[in-house]
Amino acid sequence: MGIVEIDNIAYEYIRRDEEGNVEGIVRAVDGVSLDIKRGEFISILGGNGSGKSTLAKQINAILYPCEGSVYVDGKDTSDENNIWDVRQSAGMIFQNPDNQIIGSIVEEDVGFGPENMGIPTPEIIERVNEALKTLRMYEYRKHSPNRLSGGQKQRVAIAGVVAMHPKCIIMDEPTAMLDPVGRKEVIRAARALNDVEKVTIILITHYMEETIYSDRIVVMDKGKVAMSGTPKEIFTRVDELKALRMAVPQATALAYELRKRGVRLGEGILSGKELVTALCRSYATM
Repeated sequence: MGIVEIDNIAYEYIRRDEEGNVEGIVRAVDGVSLDIKRGEFISILGGNGSGKSTLAKQINAILYPCEGSVYVDGKDTSDENNIWDVRQSAGMIFQNPDNQIIGSIVEEDVGFGPENMGIPTPEIIERVNEALKTLRMYEYRKHSPNRLSGGQKQRVAIAGVVAMHPKCIIMDEPTAMLDPVGRKEVIRAARALNDVEKVTIILITHYMEETIYSDRIVVMDKGKVAMSGTPKEIFTRVDELKALRMAVPQATALAYELRKRGVRLGEGILSGKELVTALCRSYATM
């Protein structure tokens, strides 16, 4: 059994007028099924209105499916008796770290979740220190979050979830409000949690470069799963992605254009390093 099992779910947003009458219904998620394995790093891509964030909120039981079912660590998210267990198993990180940080000191903020779980104080201290070291924020434990950069704040928010020892972390566009340096810090932290701690990561993003180290990418369009596969499998389908109004990593796009102009390059190039290596091999055989 996977850590997250999504079976043919649907979700509808109902728009009402001032008198409460239904004006319209938008089907944001439509017939989505996914099986996410323990320890997997999965990225979910899609344009605005594709349903990716609505899907993420159903994994964390913020929203409940209108149809189908979502199970997290074997528990049905639609059962209100399971909400606490579901949210302990699947923590969530949102776009704006300022909306997630409530403590006046970094270590107090990171310890807030474990404290609410009723964890004994000595263990809370141990968890906080462990989480801050994992996220490379231990030296800032006595700082005010207000003095941190955007990327550092987001790492503190992630540490607060890590301290609760979740089996899965859902990141809903965690780098959307960050500069390039902050984005790299957060993605590096997510990869370390997945590689070292074996935490399942579900990353919702619109930055293609953030997805190239994923085990699997799911592309959503109009509430449905349009494509699914490894990064190399997905990003070799450049024309299909363009038809979905999706971009590809810069190195992939450049390799695609070079191939069209006769340069002999293999498919599945995802990073600048891979592109340079491929170009060197190509010119060495000329």
